[in-house]
Amino acid sequence: MERLFVVENARERERLTTLVQQLTHEELRLPMGAGWTIAAALAHLAFWDQWSLVRLRSWKKCGVSFSPIDIDATNDTFLPFALALEPRVAAKLSVSSAEAIDCELEEASDDLIRAIEGLGDRFRLYRSIHRKTHLDEIEAVLQNRRSPT
Repeated sequence: MERLFVVENARERERLTTLVQQLTHEELRLPMGAGWTIAAALAHLAFWDQWSLVRLRSWKKCGVSFSPIDIDATNDTFLPFALALEPRVAAKLSVSSAEAIDCELEEASDDLIRAIEGLGDRFRLYRSIHRKTHLDEIEAVLQNRRSPT
């Protein structure tokens, strides 16, 4: 079974790892809009990768099922917790969470992968989609800050 999601997840995980290693404490605290900082956005990535990991482990035991969630309400609820985390901790969590879900997905059986694909939501396997979106946003904030006005 072809697993293009493994390649794409690894690419964005490496991009995340490199970015986290380069970010200064000051940059982690930069605002991104709507009350989010770079560190909070990284905590957000960690949260959703952890959510995916818990979901995947549950599916291994109990079978794949649709998992409805109010994404906007969850993100709004999580924001104060993300902001409360020490920025470097949030950054490290984003990397360790990405590594954990990617490893679990890589090791998943073909039957499990097919069942997940049957849900029709690419993001469940392609964690890279979510990472890319937020890494692009973070890099844009950093680029705007670093560019002369």
